[in-house]
Amino acid sequence: MRLEVQDAHCGYVQGEAVQRYVNFSVESGEVCCMLGPNGCGKSTVFKSILGLIPLQSGRVTVDGENIAKWSPSRMADTMAYVSQSHTPPFPYQVKDVVLLGRINKVGYMGQPSANDYHIVENAMMDMGIYELRDKVYTDISGGELQLVMIARALAQQPQVLVLDEPTAALDYGNVVRVIDKVRSLAERGYAVIMTTHSPDHAFMCNSNVVLLQKDNPMKFGRAVDIITEKNMKQAYGVNVKIVEFVNTKDEIMRMCSPVF
Repeated sequence: MRLEVQDAHCGYVQGEAVQRYVNFSVESGEVCCMLGPNGCGKSTVFKSILGLIPLQSGRVTVDGENIAKWSPSRMADTMAYVSQSHTPPFPYQVKDVVLLGRINKVGYMGQPSANDYHIVENAMMDMGIYELRDKVYTDISGGELQLVMIARALAQQPQVLVLDEPTAALDYGNVVRVIDKVRSLAERGYAVIMTTHSPDHAFMCNSNVVLLQKDNPMKFGRAVDIITEKNMKQAYGVNVKIVEFVNTKDEIMRMCSPVF
């Protein structure tokens, strides 16, 4: 499966694009991290990809097919979206929240089958939250809540996961856990697109990178080619140093460190 964004102009008001000529792709088994300063249009691009707001021009394709006229049901079969913030409205149990990911298959008036419950259990196990299944999700931690939201997306059984700042407001331990889960999902064949404020996440996921900027053309490529000291200075206005080190598997790893 290959999702491709081609010459997309994205914005809320016709003629006033937040981002122009957005071009990138992601395939099954890949992670694509979207970086850029606040207000550059990352969430707007996401909503355009998902069809939540119409493209001003350009197109989004899946395996070469333009998805502009896809039904909501077909879109939900292909892509699942996890927003950057979520306020739990009711004290559902965790397992019932994840079950909501099956609505597209069951229907609003339908009854979940034994297979639906099996899929939900597998999604919770995949995200390491099975032991939370009977807990009230208004009472769990922020990191656990984010894993519940990703599990709900997995329950849709999509091909593409679209994660808008999945590590926002999480402590360091939960950030590492979420990024580790993102890596494992790509290894299992999902195509993952996520926004993040940390260039290090792209290095950790060995991902492709879309670098959006306010006053300069976007950049797309491998993390090692896009996350450079020059590009970070241009995009964020700060000086950084790219540091290399060898991990326990004798792999070369990289970090983006600010220079004060």
